[in-house]
Amino acid sequence: MAAGNGYHGIRSRQLAEVIVRALWNILGILAIAYVALLIGLFLFQSRLVYFPEVGRELSATPRDVGLEFEEVWLNTGDGESLHAWFVPVPQPQRTVLLFHSNAGNISHRLEYLSMLHRLGYSSFIFDYRGYGKSSGRPSEQGTYRDAEAAWQYLTVVQNIEPQSIALVGESLGGAVAARLASRQQPGALVLASVFISVPDLAAEIYPFLPVRLLARFEYNTRAYLQNVEAPVLVAHSREDEIVPYRHGRALYKAAREPKAFLEMHGGHNDSFLFSQEIWVRQLGAFLNRYVDNPAVPDPAVNP
Repeated sequence: MAAGNGYHGIRSRQLAEVIVRALWNILGILAIAYVALLIGLFLFQSRLVYFPEVGRELSATPRDVGLEFEEVWLNTGDGESLHAWFVPVPQPQRTVLLFHSNAGNISHRLEYLSMLHRLGYSSFIFDYRGYGKSSGRPSEQGTYRDAEAAWQYLTVVQNIEPQSIALVGESLGGAVAARLASRQQPGALVLASVFISVPDLAAEIYPFLPVRLLARFEYNTRAYLQNVEAPVLVAHSREDEIVPYRHGRALYKAAREPKAFLEMHGGHNDSFLFSQEIWVRQLGAFLNRYVDNPAVPDPAVNP
């Protein structure tokens, strides 16, 4: 019996050693996979931030929705060529410079152009480098240069007074617009479904990764707002599944007075369709109150 117990003891130790080695092998494989994931995230972040391939071809022009327009080509300070549209109103007084999000191109924003035209605003919209017909590849500093080129076109070529220009940005475009507003003096800034910063948003999407240490992009909207002197309207939906509602509230808190907050409804990509009537009404009221006409906040927009 003693010999049998010794034999079984040896077998038990051998089995335990096999299990331990297997566990260490599994942990090693998981560690290697995790490190590979971190390296991939660091190297290929741009593919998670920019989606120029989503509808790269233009699907329509403003003329397809009954709007006359001018096709414009912008030259950036670092040699890129940006495709843009300028849609004037019959008696131009005020203009909206539009900054679209990180997917699609200017042809996917025709509803915006139609809405602004009905509100009596000329509009100017451009594709960032690497989007639509624009040359180059997108980058954070590149999008900032693109915004400056658009601003120069309106203020120098079109000779529009800065206080007569409103900057309207959606999602990533809101960060670009906020950065431009922190360096220029527009009549107003509107942020629609915009995040606090890329690291803040990524930390919520990937809580299991040290994204703040790996982040190569900032797009720090909240930091830019500290230097924005123009009136600010923040619009955000509680049902936004991509950029949480708290981001909109945090941006509203960071903005200087005068400012206003508009609660929307629906998801990230359709909240303004779901709330179209209130969005058009409140956006129009805000722009009319502030663009080229500084005044107190509109009480119709909820703080």
